[in-house]
Amino acid sequence: MSRPSLLLMDEPSMGLSPILVEEIFRIIREINAQGTSILLVEQNALMALNVAHRAYVLETGRIVLEGAARRCGRARAFARPTSASTRPENSEGAGNSPA
Repeated sequence: MSRPSLLLMDEPSMGLSPILVEEIFRIIREINAQGTSILLVEQNALMALNVAHRAYVLETGRIVLEGAARRCGRARAFARPTSASTRPENSEGAGNSPA
């Protein structure tokens, strides 16, 4: 196989046992260390942030956190539950309905 400059990966850990997930992420680190850039889409944010250099964390289709992966991993904003009533798009007109 040739050595691509970019590898796109979509949910490489989906459906795998924890031991296989560890192995997959070890391999991802190894591929990156050999000089291949990787664009990784992954639900397991903690694992992804542990191998990433830069991160964009999305929640319901919106970027909620971006920057250096280590900083994003420390922020853990992605782990906080979000109530629909506290989202800005749901607060418009709140309290303005006629009584």
